Amino acid sequence: MIECTFQREDGMIKSLVVNGHSGYDDIGKDIVCAAVSTLTIAAINGLSEYVKLDFYYKVNEDGFAEFRIPEIYDEKQFTKAKAILETLYLGLKSVEEEYDRYVKVIG
Repeated sequence: MIECTFQREDGMIKSLVVNGHSGYDDIGKDIVCAAVSTLTIAAINGLSEYVKLDFYYKVNEDGFAEFRIPEIYDEKQFTKAKAILETLYLGLKSVEEEYDRYVKVIG
């Protein structure tokens, strides 16, 4: 099972840890893993490239990804980052609703 654990502070998503394998299908054919990976990497790319946020993130091929968001003082950056992070949360919750035996979203 893939666990996606969000941490919030004052209503803002501050971190995410994604860990595990879904076991839905073989590697390379696993649409659940692909969905979680795609959503997570797209959010990291958006935060980095679109928001221009300097933040910690780590992704590896062993079914692990994490990021931590620093305090954001610029209002435009904050608004963009919040939209990306909440969209990520909603996307992962949608995957969980459809494939609840394979994905758990916490937080």
